[in-house]
Amino acid sequence: MTAKKIDGRAIAQEVRDAVKADVAAMVAEGKKPPGLATVLVGEDPASQVYVRMKHRACEEAGIRSIGHKLPASSTQEEVEGLVKELNEDSDVHGILVQLPLPDGLDDERILRTISIDKDVDGFHPLNIGRLAQKGREPQFVPATPFGVIHLLKHEGVEMEGANAVVLGRSNIVGRPAALLLLKENATVTICHSRTRDLQEKSRQADILIAAVGIPEMVKGDWIKPGAAVIDVGVNRVDDDTKKRGYRLVGDVDYEEAKEVAGYLTPVPGGVGPMTIAMLLRNTVRAAKIAYEK
Repeated sequence: MTAKKIDGRAIAQEVRDAVKADVAAMVAEGKKPPGLATVLVGEDPASQVYVRMKHRACEEAGIRSIGHKLPASSTQEEVEGLVKELNEDSDVHGILVQLPLPDGLDDERILRTISIDKDVDGFHPLNIGRLAQKGREPQFVPATPFGVIHLLKHEGVEMEGANAVVLGRSNIVGRPAALLLLKENATVTICHSRTRDLQEKSRQADILIAAVGIPEMVKGDWIKPGAAVIDVGVNRVDDDTKKRGYRLVGDVDYEEAKEVAGYLTPVPGGVGPMTIAMLLRNTVRAAKIAYEK
Protein backbone atom coordinates (compact mmCIF):
# COMPACT_ATOMS: atom_id res chain seq x y z
CA MET A 1 0.00 0.00 0.00
CA THR A 2 1.15 3.51 -0.80
CA ALA A 3 -0.74 6.33 0.86
CA LYS A 4 -2.53 8.97 -1.15
CA LYS A 5 -0.61 12.21 -0.60
CA ILE A 6 -2.96 15.01 0.42
CA ASP A 7 -1.89 18.11 -1.49
CA GLY A 8 -2.46 20.90 1.03
CA ARG A 9 -1.12 23.55 -1.33
CA ALA A 10 -3.68 22.76 -4.03
CA ILE A 11 -6.57 22.48 -1.59
CA ALA A 12 -5.56 25.73 0.14
CA GLN A 13 -5.48 27.45 -3.25
CA GLU A 14 -9.08 26.35 -3.86
CA VAL A 15 -10.05 28.01 -0.56
CA ARG A 16 -8.10 31.16 -1.40
CA ASP A 17 -9.71 31.37 -4.84
CA ALA A 18 -13.16 31.13 -3.23
CA VAL A 19 -12.19 33.84 -0.72
CA LYS A 20 -10.99 36.10 -3.53
CA ALA A 21 -14.30 35.61 -5.35
CA ASP A 22 -16.24 36.42 -2.16
CA VAL A 23 -14.24 39.62 -1.66
CA ALA A 24 -14.79 40.67 -5.28
CA ALA A 25 -18.54 40.11 -4.93
CA MET A 26 -18.57 42.14 -1.73
CA VAL A 27 -16.80 45.06 -3.41
CA ALA A 28 -19.10 44.82 -6.45
CA GLU A 29 -22.03 45.35 -4.07
CA GLY A 30 -20.46 48.62 -2.94
CA LYS A 31 -19.11 47.32 0.36
CA LYS A 32 -15.61 47.91 1.65
CA PRO A 33 -13.30 44.92 1.34
CA PRO A 34 -12.69 42.94 4.54
CA GLY A 35 -9.95 44.34 6.77
CA LEU A 36 -7.53 42.26 8.86
CA ALA A 37 -5.43 43.98 11.54
CA THR A 38 -2.34 42.22 12.84
CA VAL A 39 -0.65 43.05 16.13
CA LEU A 40 3.02 42.07 16.38
CA VAL A 41 4.75 42.71 19.69
CA GLY A 42 8.52 42.40 19.80
CA GLU A 43 11.09 41.24 17.26
CA ASP A 44 10.63 37.45 17.15
CA PRO A 45 11.98 36.46 13.70
CA ALA A 46 9.53 33.60 13.14
CA SER A 47 6.58 35.80 14.10
CA GLN A 48 7.76 38.49 11.67
CA VAL A 49 7.87 35.91 8.86
CA TYR A 50 4.39 34.59 9.69
CA VAL A 51 2.91 38.09 9.77
CA ARG A 52 4.49 38.99 6.42
CA MET A 53 3.04 35.82 4.89
CA LYS A 54 -0.42 36.70 6.21
CA HIS A 55 -0.23 40.23 4.80
CA ARG A 56 0.88 38.90 1.42
CA ALA A 57 -1.98 36.40 1.36
CA CYS A 58 -4.46 39.17 2.22
CA GLU A 59 -3.17 41.31 -0.64
CA GLU A 60 -3.59 38.44 -3.13
CA ALA A 61 -7.18 37.88 -1.95
CA GLY A 62 -8.16 41.55 -2.05
CA ILE A 63 -8.35 41.81 1.75
CA ARG A 64 -7.03 45.00 3.37
CA SER A 65 -4.28 44.24 5.87
CA ILE A 66 -3.30 46.72 8.55
CA GLY A 67 -0.11 45.96 10.45
CA HIS A 68 0.62 47.24 13.94
CA LYS A 69 4.07 46.72 15.46
CA LEU A 70 4.78 47.35 19.13
CA PRO A 71 8.13 47.09 20.93
CA ALA A 72 8.83 44.14 23.21
CA SER A 73 8.86 46.62 26.11
CA SER A 74 5.14 47.38 25.60
CA THR A 75 3.00 47.08 28.73
CA GLN A 76 -0.10 44.98 29.13
CA GLU A 77 -2.20 48.14 29.10
CA GLU A 78 -0.63 49.39 25.85
CA VAL A 79 -1.30 46.15 23.99
CA GLU A 80 -4.84 45.84 25.34
CA GLY A 81 -5.42 49.52 24.52
CA LEU A 82 -4.47 48.94 20.88
CA VAL A 83 -6.79 45.93 20.65
CA LYS A 84 -9.66 47.99 22.10
CA GLU A 85 -9.05 50.70 19.48
CA LEU A 86 -9.19 48.07 16.72
CA ASN A 87 -12.43 46.70 18.19
CA GLU A 88 -13.99 50.14 17.59
CA ASP A 89 -12.59 50.58 14.06
CA SER A 90 -15.33 49.77 11.53
CA ASP A 91 -12.72 49.25 8.78
CA VAL A 92 -11.23 46.36 10.78
CA HIS A 93 -13.22 43.13 10.59
CA GLY A 94 -10.64 40.74 12.00
CA ILE A 95 -7.94 41.13 14.65
CA LEU A 96 -4.97 38.80 14.90
CA VAL A 97 -2.54 39.09 17.81
CA GLN A 98 0.55 37.15 16.77
CA LEU A 99 1.67 34.61 19.37
CA PRO A 100 3.88 34.02 21.26
CA LEU A 101 3.96 37.35 23.06
CA PRO A 102 7.06 38.57 24.93
CA ASP A 103 7.53 37.45 28.52
CA GLY A 104 5.58 39.49 31.02
CA LEU A 105 2.47 39.87 28.86
CA ASP A 106 -0.69 37.93 29.72
CA ASP A 107 -1.81 36.52 26.37
CA GLU A 108 -5.05 35.18 27.83
CA ARG A 109 -6.12 38.67 28.93
CA ILE A 110 -5.17 40.14 25.57
CA LEU A 111 -7.05 37.50 23.58
CA ARG A 112 -10.06 38.01 25.83
CA THR A 113 -9.98 41.72 24.93
CA ILE A 114 -10.61 41.00 21.22
CA SER A 115 -14.25 41.38 20.19
CA ILE A 116 -15.76 37.95 19.63
CA ASP A 117 -17.01 39.22 16.24
CA LYS A 118 -13.42 40.02 15.20
CA ASP A 119 -11.70 36.98 16.72
CA VAL A 120 -10.63 35.46 13.38
CA ASP A 121 -7.98 33.35 15.13
CA GLY A 122 -10.77 31.66 17.12
CA PHE A 123 -8.91 31.83 20.43
CA HIS A 124 -11.35 33.96 22.43
CA PRO A 125 -12.56 31.96 25.47
CA LEU A 126 -16.17 32.35 24.31
CA ASN A 127 -15.37 30.86 20.91
CA ILE A 128 -13.46 27.96 22.46
CA GLY A 129 -16.25 27.47 25.00
CA ARG A 130 -18.89 27.30 22.27
CA LEU A 131 -16.74 24.84 20.34
CA ALA A 132 -16.65 22.61 23.42
CA GLN A 133 -20.41 22.66 23.99
CA LYS A 134 -22.88 20.35 22.30
CA GLY A 135 -25.39 22.25 20.19
CA ARG A 136 -23.39 25.50 20.18
CA GLU A 137 -21.42 26.94 17.30
CA PRO A 138 -18.44 29.30 17.67
CA GLN A 139 -18.24 32.46 15.59
CA PHE A 140 -14.80 31.31 14.43
CA VAL A 141 -12.74 28.14 14.60
CA PRO A 142 -8.94 28.24 15.04
CA ALA A 143 -7.41 28.20 11.57
CA THR A 144 -5.06 25.20 11.79
CA PRO A 145 -7.55 22.65 13.17
CA PHE A 146 -10.18 24.15 10.84
CA GLY A 147 -7.78 23.36 8.00
CA VAL A 148 -7.24 19.81 9.26
CA ILE A 149 -10.97 19.08 9.14
CA HIS A 150 -11.26 20.71 5.70
CA LEU A 151 -8.52 18.41 4.37
CA LEU A 152 -10.29 15.32 5.72
CA LYS A 153 -13.62 16.39 4.22
CA HIS A 154 -12.01 17.28 0.89
CA GLU A 155 -10.54 13.78 0.62
CA GLY A 156 -13.82 12.15 1.59
CA VAL A 157 -12.46 10.60 4.79
CA GLU A 158 -15.37 9.27 6.84
CA MET A 159 -15.27 10.84 10.29
CA GLU A 160 -18.62 9.74 11.68
CA GLY A 161 -18.07 6.71 13.88
CA ALA A 162 -14.33 6.64 13.18
CA ASN A 163 -11.72 6.15 15.90
CA ALA A 164 -9.75 9.40 15.89
CA VAL A 165 -6.55 9.87 17.87
CA VAL A 166 -5.02 13.30 18.42
CA LEU A 167 -1.38 13.33 19.50
CA GLY A 168 -0.95 16.60 21.39
CA ARG A 169 -3.15 18.70 23.65
CA SER A 170 -2.16 22.31 22.90
CA ASN A 171 -4.76 25.05 22.99
CA ILE A 172 -3.84 26.02 19.43
CA VAL A 173 -4.15 22.65 17.66
CA GLY A 174 -4.65 19.51 19.74
CA ARG A 175 -7.64 20.43 21.88
CA PRO A 176 -9.65 22.30 19.23
CA ALA A 177 -8.91 19.56 16.65
CA ALA A 178 -10.29 16.98 19.07
CA LEU A 179 -13.43 19.06 19.64
CA LEU A 180 -13.99 19.46 15.91
CA LEU A 181 -13.63 15.72 15.36
CA LEU A 182 -16.14 15.15 18.14
CA LYS A 183 -18.57 17.48 16.35
CA GLU A 184 -18.14 15.26 13.29
CA ASN A 185 -19.26 12.30 15.46
CA ALA A 186 -15.86 10.63 15.65
CA THR A 187 -14.84 8.76 18.79
CA VAL A 188 -11.88 10.80 19.98
CA THR A 189 -8.85 9.98 22.11
CA ILE A 190 -6.37 12.72 23.05
CA CYS A 191 -2.86 11.45 23.73
CA HIS A 192 -0.01 13.36 25.35
CA SER A 193 3.31 12.94 27.15
CA ARG A 194 1.70 11.09 30.08
CA THR A 195 -0.31 8.67 27.94
CA ARG A 196 0.39 4.99 28.60
CA ASP A 197 0.86 2.61 25.65
CA LEU A 198 1.04 5.55 23.24
CA GLN A 199 1.99 3.42 20.24
CA GLU A 200 -0.83 0.96 20.85
CA LYS A 201 -3.41 3.75 21.14
CA SER A 202 -2.06 5.34 17.97
CA ARG A 203 -2.44 2.03 16.11
CA GLN A 204 -6.17 2.01 16.87
CA ALA A 205 -6.76 5.23 14.93
CA ASP A 206 -8.72 5.38 11.70
CA ILE A 207 -7.78 9.06 11.75
CA LEU A 208 -4.48 10.13 13.33
CA ILE A 209 -3.63 13.79 13.94
CA ALA A 210 0.00 14.37 14.94
CA ALA A 211 0.67 17.71 16.66
CA VAL A 212 3.42 17.17 19.23
CA GLY A 213 6.42 19.04 17.83
CA ILE A 214 8.80 16.06 17.92
CA PRO A 215 10.53 15.35 14.60
CA GLU A 216 9.39 12.09 12.95
CA MET A 217 8.15 10.62 16.22
CA VAL A 218 5.33 8.65 14.57
CA LYS A 219 6.80 5.63 12.81
CA GLY A 220 5.17 3.27 10.36
CA ASP A 221 4.38 0.70 13.04
CA TRP A 222 2.37 3.34 14.96
CA ILE A 223 -0.15 3.52 12.13
CA LYS A 224 -3.19 1.37 11.41
CA PRO A 225 -3.12 0.17 7.79
CA GLY A 226 -5.28 2.47 5.65
CA ALA A 227 -5.56 5.21 8.28
CA ALA A 228 -5.80 8.90 7.38
CA VAL A 229 -2.74 10.59 8.89
CA ILE A 230 -2.61 14.37 9.22
CA ASP A 231 0.81 15.71 10.21
CA VAL A 232 0.60 19.18 11.79
CA GLY A 233 4.21 19.28 12.98
CA VAL A 234 6.85 21.51 11.39
CA ASN A 235 10.35 20.84 12.74
CA ARG A 236 13.82 21.84 11.65
CA VAL A 237 16.45 19.12 11.59
CA ASP A 238 20.10 19.67 10.72
CA ASP A 239 21.02 18.67 7.17
CA ASP A 240 24.43 19.59 5.77
CA THR A 241 23.29 18.66 2.26
CA LYS A 242 20.90 21.60 2.23
CA LYS A 243 22.05 25.11 1.40
CA ARG A 244 20.34 26.53 4.47
CA GLY A 245 21.80 23.79 6.70
CA TYR A 246 18.50 22.21 7.69
CA ARG A 247 15.34 20.63 6.32
CA LEU A 248 11.76 20.66 7.48
CA VAL A 249 10.11 17.49 8.68
CA GLY A 250 6.85 16.71 10.40
CA ASP A 251 5.96 14.74 13.50
CA VAL A 252 5.43 11.69 11.26
CA ASP A 253 8.18 9.70 9.57
CA TYR A 254 6.82 10.25 6.06
CA GLU A 255 8.84 7.54 4.30
CA GLU A 256 7.68 4.87 6.73
CA ALA A 257 4.12 6.15 7.06
CA LYS A 258 3.43 6.28 3.32
CA GLU A 259 3.81 2.49 3.13
CA VAL A 260 1.06 1.95 5.70
CA ALA A 261 -1.38 4.87 5.72
CA GLY A 262 -4.30 5.35 3.34
CA TYR A 263 -3.99 9.15 3.30
CA LEU A 264 -1.02 11.24 4.39
CA THR A 265 -0.09 14.92 4.46
CA PRO A 266 3.48 15.92 3.59
CA VAL A 267 5.62 18.46 5.43
CA PRO A 268 5.95 21.01 4.01
CA GLY A 269 2.93 21.34 1.75
CA GLY A 270 0.23 19.71 3.84
CA VAL A 271 -1.46 21.44 6.75
CA GLY A 272 0.71 24.58 6.67
CA PRO A 273 -0.88 26.22 3.60
CA MET A 274 -4.33 25.54 5.02
CA THR A 275 -3.74 27.68 8.11
CA ILE A 276 -3.50 30.96 6.20
CA ALA A 277 -6.29 29.93 3.80
CA MET A 278 -8.70 29.31 6.68
CA LEU A 279 -7.64 32.58 8.36
CA LEU A 280 -8.64 34.39 5.16
CA ARG A 281 -11.96 32.55 5.14
CA ASN A 282 -12.56 33.58 8.75
CA THR A 283 -11.81 37.21 7.88
CA VAL A 284 -14.38 37.22 5.08
CA ARG A 285 -16.89 35.65 7.46
CA ALA A 286 -16.17 38.43 9.99
CA ALA A 287 -16.87 41.07 7.33
CA LYS A 288 -20.15 39.40 6.41
CA ILE A 289 -21.19 39.34 10.07
CA ALA A 290 -20.41 43.07 10.36
CA TYR A 291 -22.36 43.96 7.22
CA GLU A 292 -25.39 41.95 8.32
CA LYS A 293 -25.72 43.96 11.53
